[in-house]
Amino acid sequence: MMDNGKVSIRVGHVGDMPQLLDLVRELAAYERSPEAVITTVEDFERDLAAGWFDLLVAEVDNEVVGIALTHKAYSTWKGRMLYLDDLVVREAWRSKGIGKLLFDAVADRARAMGARVLKWQVLDWNEPALRFYARSGAEVEPGWLNGRLYLK
Repeated sequence: MMDNGKVSIRVGHVGDMPQLLDLVRELAAYERSPEAVITTVEDFERDLAAGWFDLLVAEVDNEVVGIALTHKAYSTWKGRMLYLDDLVVREAWRSKGIGKLLFDAVADRARAMGARVLKWQVLDWNEPALRFYARSGAEVEPGWLNGRLYLK
């Protein structure tokens, strides 16, 4: 899909699911919630095949060093949206421009799909992420609280 010197961005496939889970667990540990991840490789394999999400992968020398997981969403106010659920770069590969490559690839994908909005969440204490998104020209919406209902 995209190649920037030694970093390539490509569409993820079923063989990437173990690395996806590793990166999700790394993110959960960083966000102080390692016990919260209950998704399995099998869940990812099944749900990727069923079209529940899409995945972009950043690779260096055939090693997965980052991912961006997205899914379609819809806003009654704005129309088509692409939701960026997770953008994760392995700690050893951060600050090398890989996150920017992934984020730009996600934004390009959203435009190609005809989305009007690219949306995501960021924790209010995650200063590095807040600075990253600000440099990309994004805004973080004040005043919105997240709601959720876990279904059993």
